[in-house]
Amino acid sequence: MAAGEKLIAENRQARHNYEILDRFEAGLALLGSEVKSLRAGHAQLKDSYGLIRDGEAFLLNCHISRYENAGYDAPDPDRTRKLLLHRAEIARLEGKTRERGLTLIPLRLYFKNGRVKCELGLAKGKQLYDKRETERRRQAEREARAALKSRSR
Repeated sequence: MAAGEKLIAENRQARHNYEILDRFEAGLALLGSEVKSLRAGHAQLKDSYGLIRDGEAFLLNCHISRYENAGYDAPDPDRTRKLLLHRAEIARLEGKTRERGLTLIPLRLYFKNGRVKCELGLAKGKQLYDKRETERRRQAEREARAALKSRSR
């Protein structure tokens, strides 16, 4: 993570369920009470995904809890939020998601210079055998590192 960034929430399950091909940084159109809730760290990206519709990008199923001091007109925690991307980025993402069957997955939410940013991953879903293969590879690397470490002592 770069200097000046503060992590709010991370979608750790995304790296397990998807193969991340490309990454994008997008802003989020939020209300004031949502930003205050994010500053307290109340966000969840578990089942959320991005969608391109009518030349605009949206973040769906991202849960941002209600801010306790928001009052009576607090927004719905699971509402659809607009992603702020350049027009060329949206066109590129729309082409890739439509053409190759890729998905937009939010990888993490963070503050960058006081603004809320969402790191989106252009992802391809993994099959069960791909997940097992990744786990086997990680386990082998872990064992090799442990053997080298014990040998050097």
